[in-house]
Amino acid sequence: MNSKVLAADHNPNANENANNNGRNEDIANRPDSSEFQNPPSQSSGVLSRRAFVGTAALASAGLAALAAAQTQQELIAGRQGDYSSNPGPKNEPLVEEEPDPNLPPFTDRGDPGAIWFSFDITNRRVQSGGWTHQVTDREFPTSKDIAGVNMRLTQGSMRELHWHTSDEWAIVLTGTSRVTVMQPDGKIYIDDVAPGDLWYFPKGFPHSIQGLGNGGTEFLLVFDDGHFSESDTFLISESLVHTPPEVIQKNMGWSRDDFNKLPRTQLYIFPGEVPGPLEEEKRRLGDNLETMTKYTYKLSAQPPDRSTNAGNVRIVDVDKFPVAQGLCAAQVTLKPGALRELHWHPHSSEWQYYMHGKGRMTVASTGANARTFDFNPNDVGFVPIQAVHYIENTGTEDLIFLEMLKAPHFIDVSMNEWIARIPNKLAEAHLKLPLATIRKAPQEKLYILPGS
Repeated sequence: MNSKVLAADHNPNANENANNNGRNEDIANRPDSSEFQNPPSQSSGVLSRRAFVGTAALASAGLAALAAAQTQQELIAGRQGDYSSNPGPKNEPLVEEEPDPNLPPFTDRGDPGAIWFSFDITNRRVQSGGWTHQVTDREFPTSKDIAGVNMRLTQGSMRELHWHTSDEWAIVLTGTSRVTVMQPDGKIYIDDVAPGDLWYFPKGFPHSIQGLGNGGTEFLLVFDDGHFSESDTFLISESLVHTPPEVIQKNMGWSRDDFNKLPRTQLYIFPGEVPGPLEEEKRRLGDNLETMTKYTYKLSAQPPDRSTNAGNVRIVDVDKFPVAQGLCAAQVTLKPGALRELHWHPHSSEWQYYMHGKGRMTVASTGANARTFDFNPNDVGFVPIQAVHYIENTGTEDLIFLEMLKAPHFIDVSMNEWIARIPNKLAEAHLKLPLATIRKAPQEKLYILPGS
């Protein structure tokens, strides 16, 4: 699984040729995503335009009003002839990576708020031992409940011992890590985690992460507070060095000379030696080893909750991972052309992380506001609470992504299942379709639908 592949190579005339031919088929006729497999240029132009796309999703009230004023007929008319052509300067890799905002489906309308962002346009904090970058409500203002951090540690390197005011849910993307966490009763839980494994640390529980193996490790951290900041955590270094030395001596028995040897600034991420075998560390802890509560979970070993030829869904919530009281997730795999069915979540907004492949999503919110965006590896998606949405695999490889909810249980409502259970006359009155047509739709929740 490559979480870093982005699309770039393209046919620069594809969209304009479609318009010049006077076709109305909308964005479904954009260039085949199978052409876009090479990484894009990392020039400042590409990055600034990607940043622009994210910012554009936060349109001002005036621009949103203009968009809302357009009827579907007007939007379709704009696709005639060369009305939508753009002969002037444009960033071709960006246009090909985000075709839907560039030429929105005629069903888009208004502004439901930002639904797309990417870790790849955020600033990385790089230092000896690895790096980190984050997407919080500072970068992605619509996501008030959830923030994400993408971090890498080289072999032996450590994320400094710390704790924070938010619960931490994590999934390993590459390599292996050793994690330790201490409960308030003084017992330590320690485990090694590999790709696809999870961990969960409740707020205020001190913990650490260390990279193992030749390739180190990379992981995604998810926090139950959109305003969380990875650079605003409680660190062991800063806690000790800013306590008066006479108090340190009374508390720890360390002399002033010992105090003077403590780190004067935060370590944060720093190199270290690869630790010994896990079982050896567990034996050393003896009765202080926590064995009842499990703070890690092997999602990679969990059988799918739903599986078809079109893909599968693995749901992990408090029923399977009891320590994870505040956040739950579904890891979804869609085959090319497959669809995560139209649905909404009645109790939480949804924060998404795209791990592999290419996809697109439309979010339909209140006030007839709807917006469509395209997603690539390392992108983040957001869906407001109860807003209708789908996710479609528009590439030639499996699309793999996470749906994160700030809730103990993973709950969603299927549009198909709801329509199927509406009384006949009620369905006909609302949908203005013959009953035979209405009943052609799936009559139960399927989670995943195959491509046509």
